[in-house]
Amino acid sequence: MSDFLKNGLARNYLAGRWVDGDNGASMPVEDPGLGEHLADAALAGDQSLAQALDSARATFERGDLADMNPHARSRLMMRVAAEIREIAKEGGDLLCRESGKSLEAAEDEFEEAAQYFEYYGGMADKIEGKSIPLGPDYADYTVYEPYGVSAQIVPWNFPVSIAARSLAPALAAGNSVVVKSPELDPIGIAMLGLALERADVPAGAVSILNGVGSDIGAKLVSSPKVDQIVFTGSVPTGQAILRAAAGPVIPSLMELGGKSAAIAFDDANLDTLMSSLQSGIFYNAGQVCSAMSRVLVHRSIYDQAVEQAAALADGLSVGHGLENPGLTPVISALQLSRVEEVTSTATQHGSRIAAGGSALDRNGYFMAATILADVDPGSRVAQEEIFGPVVCFTPFDTEDEAIAMANGTEFGLVAGVFTRDLARAHRTARKLRAGQVFVNEWFAGGISTPFGGVGKSGFGREKGLEALFNYVRTKNIAISLK
Repeated sequence: MSDFLKNGLARNYLAGRWVDGDNGASMPVEDPGLGEHLADAALAGDQSLAQALDSARATFERGDLADMNPHARSRLMMRVAAEIREIAKEGGDLLCRESGKSLEAAEDEFEEAAQYFEYYGGMADKIEGKSIPLGPDYADYTVYEPYGVSAQIVPWNFPVSIAARSLAPALAAGNSVVVKSPELDPIGIAMLGLALERADVPAGAVSILNGVGSDIGAKLVSSPKVDQIVFTGSVPTGQAILRAAAGPVIPSLMELGGKSAAIAFDDANLDTLMSSLQSGIFYNAGQVCSAMSRVLVHRSIYDQAVEQAAALADGLSVGHGLENPGLTPVISALQLSRVEEVTSTATQHGSRIAAGGSALDRNGYFMAATILADVDPGSRVAQEEIFGPVVCFTPFDTEDEAIAMANGTEFGLVAGVFTRDLARAHRTARKLRAGQVFVNEWFAGGISTPFGGVGKSGFGREKGLEALFNYVRTKNIAISLK
């Protein structure tokens, strides 16, 4: 760890080396569970970015990964997975402290990161083209080629897992990658550099830089040295990146926000619904793009569902992530202020606060687990992504009404259906405007299931076999034999 941490400073991983910030620049990192300074992180600038891009390009042009025997590339990915597991305990502790999430969730992120490398490592030698019949006078076939240099901007809510989610398929396909880590919690993701280094990933194939989004983030996505952009984050930032990418015409993969709804029909199992509610909106303090942020409940069971949800929210233990409580803090004072501000507008539009509703009076950045009942589906709180432990309950009478409300936002990331009627579940799932639909279990699925949205939730897919083909482009080769 000595190269990674130097004099209390978390350093950047630049083309196989651990480096300080440009001109010694650094930035503080807080512990949101205490509201106190935790550590400092090196701050990359123009010089580091230029070196990272040049090294990535040189590595790609040499074919260090792209021309590697696919079986060897697969074994390399498996070594990375093993090394990630070696740092999971120490990395989980740091990630817990800097992000505020529970220690269990932080360690799970490193395990999930390892699984991404295993999953795509198993595909590295299976990226196969196809032969196209054009008659006896031609031989025609396709090959898949890596893009080149992939620029990847990672959000703060699941930095280690999301970094691996994009990094693993990109490397499996033979790309080089420059990762821009989140400013609020850059330490855990930087530790992935340790695993890459120890697994002998070619120097230059990956750089992980912490820098200001409006500075090196903006310069990264507009650089003509970049061949692909992968972004996970907010809609406004995604729109800004797409505008920047339009000039050099850089292909982009966008995973943006959500305001996802679960529909609970009259035959829904309320215990199942409450279990999904606990993980769907209170896990990681609701700071999840695919959070279960709206619950539409048939009027016949609506009052009972709201009552049980309020009891669930009021009964959650609250504490620092190291305690593995039911509710952890949000990432920062600014985020807490935003969550509280948006929530406070709900009652002005007829909503009723069934539980929570405000910040908690304690050290750190804690928002009470909040249940808003009788929420107008057109109100701000039902339309905007809050990114906090706040869920909106709204009653419905008919199936068509529920589907219309669920589809009634600009987002379309995920959705959910709770019913014992299998035919209704299939029928409703087909009509929901979302990239993924959960039936009777929020967050059902895993690494092998494609993930991504429609509308302002973005485009392209991460996870699963489908994601791998976001990191290659098809070349057709037609040969006349005449």
